[in-house]
Amino acid sequence: MHRAPLLNAIAEYATRHPEETKVIDRFDRFVRDHPDCFERSLAIGHITGSAWIVNAAGDAVLLTHHRKLNRWLQPGGHADGDPDVLAVAMREADEETGLNPLEAATPAIFDLDVHPIPARRDEPEHFHFDVRYAIRHSGDGAFTVTEESHDLAWVPIADLSDYTDEESIHRMAKKWSEPLTSPLEQGMP
Repeated sequence: MHRAPLLNAIAEYATRHPEETKVIDRFDRFVRDHPDCFERSLAIGHITGSAWIVNAAGDAVLLTHHRKLNRWLQPGGHADGDPDVLAVAMREADEETGLNPLEAATPAIFDLDVHPIPARRDEPEHFHFDVRYAIRHSGDGAFTVTEESHDLAWVPIADLSDYTDEESIHRMAKKWSEPLTSPLEQGMP
């Protein structure tokens, strides 16, 4: 089953974050109930992949001022049928930022989030089941703003509140800073 790797990764995530049972159960149920969960044509919602991109020092994150949603968020996008959601997050990070090099801090899921996407033109409101990965950029930090963004910015993690009040962004910042869950603190490359 093409969904098995994601279901296994969600189960592993559940062992690290038992406090997130509600969102984990919702994710698991959605993936099990919808063989087409990776397709954006699934009108109720679909799997997306996002990147929490940190600089080499691990003290700043790259945010995009999303053109359609007009908010500061992490880069990411639709799976478009690809069940390898880490590959989706890496592809979207590359396409939306032009950063090079990019590497996964760990292949494990960093964060899970389910959020509504407002109706727009002929697209009804739906949900993004967003699978997030911690990605490291060890280069000079030079990025390219694409048509998907108003802007990009390296934001010191300590200053995230100056850019966004998005609960999920602050949750990821907390996870990154926690000694037992931060890939930096675990000594991962």
